[in-house]
Formats: sequence, C-alpha cells, structure tokens
Amino acid sequence: MNIFSITIIQHEKYFVKRNLKFFYGTIYMFMNEAFGDTGAAYEESRKILHCDVNNFYASVEILHHPKLRGKPVAVGGSAEERHGIILAKNYIAKPFGIQVGMALWQARQKCPDLIILPPDYPKYQKFSALFRKILLEYTDLVEPFGLDESWCDVTAICGKPGAAKLLADEIRERVKNELGLTISVGVSYNKIFAKLGSDIKKPDATTVISPTNFKRVVWGLPASDLLGVGRQVEKSLKGVGILTIGDIANADISYMEKLFGKWGAHLYCYANGLDNSPVKPGDFTPVIKSVGNSTTCPRDLVNDNDAHIVLFNLAESVAERMREIGMMAKTVQISLRTSDLRWFDRQAILPKPSMIAAELAEEGMKLLRKNYDWRMPLRSIGIRGAKLIPYAPSEQLSFFADETKRNRAERLEYAVDDIRRRFGYEKLGRLILKTDDKIGQLDAKTSNVIHPLGFS
Repeated sequence: MNIFSITIIQHEKYFVKRNLKFFYGTIYMFMNEAFGDTGAAYEESRKILHCDVNNFYASVEILHHPKLRGKPVAVGGSAEERHGIILAKNYIAKPFGIQVGMALWQARQKCPDLIILPPDYPKYQKFSALFRKILLEYTDLVEPFGLDESWCDVTAICGKPGAAKLLADEIRERVKNELGLTISVGVSYNKIFAKLGSDIKKPDATTVISPTNFKRVVWGLPASDLLGVGRQVEKSLKGVGILTIGDIANADISYMEKLFGKWGAHLYCYANGLDNSPVKPGDFTPVIKSVGNSTTCPRDLVNDNDAHIVLFNLAESVAERMREIGMMAKTVQISLRTSDLRWFDRQAILPKPSMIAAELAEEGMKLLRKNYDWRMPLRSIGIRGAKLIPYAPSEQLSFFADETKRNRAERLEYAVDDIRRRFGYEKLGRLILKTDDKIGQLDAKTSNVIHPLGFS
C-alpha cells in the first residue's frame, strides 16, 4: 500500500492531465487482483477515526440548561439582526422537520414548542478544546474539521485486528462521561470513508468501513453523502443519472473529469476508497490563501453609500487579520446577496499588494459600481483579500506614486490595531461608520468567528 500511495502522490498531477482513466483504473484493478475482496493484505493499512460530536451547539446548550432535556431545542441567529436561521438542533426537534439553515419563522411553524437559544461561540470553543484534548491523549495526529469534528490517525497504536473499533468505543465513552456529550465515530482506512462512517449511524455509535465491506456499506448511499459532493455537484450528477456513491465509483473516470475537471477524478477515487490524504498533526499550520469577512446587514442596502459603509467596516476587520499574520493581498473579491437571495461574486487585481483597509474598500466599491445596478436591494455583502503574499513595506518605485502616503497609512493602521488590542475594538472607529446608526455599528471584527480549516 505504501508503494502505491507514493506512486499516486508523485504522479497524480501528471496523470490527471494525461491519462486519468488508465492510471487510476489500472492501479485500482491491480490492487483488487493483488489483494482480492478478502482484504487480507489490508491488515497493516492505516487506521483512521473520524469523531463527530452529535448536535454540538444544541448539546452544549442543553448541558447548561438541564431543564430543556426532553424538549425540542435549537440554536439560532438573531431575527432582529436578520441572522434568523437555525444553526443547530437536537434529535427531538428533528422529527418535526427542523433543518439547519431553515428560517426561524419556518421552524416555529413546524414546531410551535421549539425552544430557540442564541449561539454562544466562546462556550462552544471551550468544549471543542476539551474534546480535542481527549483525542490528543491517544495520538498527536489529530486534524480538526470544524469545531465539532476531528480525524485521528491511530495506526501506531492499533496494530491488532479490531483494535481501532475498540479504541473508538473507548473514546466515545470518555467523551460521554467527561464532557457529557455523545459522539459518533467512523473507523476506516482512509479519511473519506472514516468521515462517511461517522455520518451513517447517529447518535453515540461506531461504524467500521473496511476494505472488505465498503462496497456493501458505501456504494448504495446517495451521492450527496460523499465528502466533496455539494448541492451543485449533486445536481449535475443527477442530471446525468449518477445517483449513488456506487454510480460514481463505477463511472468512467474520464467522464467524471469531463464533468468536473480534476475534482471529478478526486470524487472517483474517493468513491473507490483510493483516498491517501494524510491526517495532519495538531500543530500543522495550513497555508493561508485568503482572508475574508461577510455579514447579513441589519437592513437592506439600497445604494452605493450604504454599501460603502458596510464594505469599509468589513475591510477593516479583513485588513487587521492580514496584518496579524503578516500578509498582503494581491486581489480583492466582493460577494453580494440580493434581497431575493440571489448570490454572486466578482474579483479584481489590486494596483499594488495591500493590507490597508481603505484600499481594499475602495477597490471593492469599484467592483460593485462596475457590476451592480441596484435594481434589487442587497441583503448581505462580503469582501475578501486573496492571493496573499508576505508583507513588505512600501517602497518609492515611481515618480508618479506617493509611497510616503501609503507608508503613513500603514503606520496609522498598525497604531489603531495597538489601541484596539489594549482598550477594545469598539473604542476607536472610522467616522464613515458613524453616518448610519444601524449598518455602521456592525461589530465586524469580534463577531467574525473563524473555525478550523476544512478538508481539501
């Protein structure tokens, strides 16, 4: 298996472009011929766990409100601030048809007795850290996937057959006894199937997907259950008659590539159990490629002035985060969602790499004016600095550019950062944000919760 893994990693990029069907098809066929469906030669393969806390937000809230046990409970955003959607629910609310992302008013129509609590992110982050601390007692190869999920590579301590399942059961009991939360665990030989296993049976369960049973367990599931198949991909797959994970696995890989490019080849490999991605250790620092922030506004934005106020506020938080990590953006991107919930984005190259809020906001407004006509009010707006490069002070490279002014702006923003760190973010603000009491008072920095980086 190690030889095959190395070969795939070293040659994947070349073969994706030149001969996907031959390469992956031959490797898969050779593995089956060499090992057969008995899976005997897989005994020394990796042992990966995917641990998923059941109904994380809602479960943490019920821990702190014991009287709510046995009642339908959900965590939802603020209807007053127009963030009124369901963020999490408990299992008692599920039979009523309550779903994550549903509007609060819709949820109350389906379940009049539904108790909706506001989110408390510091509380969730605390329990997330406690959950991960338990996992780190078994292995340092723990990779977060959001606050409530993590992959663990336990190959080194699970050499005997069945040991990984016993370990998964032990971890489930520890989380239950020590934190009062239940988790579902998927046990497999790769990350994709481990994640799938934790989703198959909930709550408080362990599911094993092995080389000997994955076709029976996995291939009959809907294609949307496979990690990497989002709504648009699922829609495209349905359009060509691909409905299950087995359909993806048995499709022609060149056809999958034609549909989705390189991602189609990844989906084919995922469905066939050919995922070789490593579990990244807890101290792994991913390469940050972009920094962004967006918000649903307290009221609809109806003109350029409204958009400028919100964009400037968001750009300040984005610029400050870039300065914190010592990066500058080469491009800026804006995302817009209209009042009828249509969404689109646009991006452009900055004249010079920047981490100055005013420059990001100015380029964002240029994109908006060029691409939006205000026939429909905007409900939400976002801005992102992308193609990040390490920070370098401005230099005078042209007689026609005033780099002294840019240097002064950079120093000013660093000074503002320092004041806010010492006395609070809200203690110092731009005058432009004071021109509208409602949309100008968004707490763009502290309300922007950053979760761990996701898979792929």
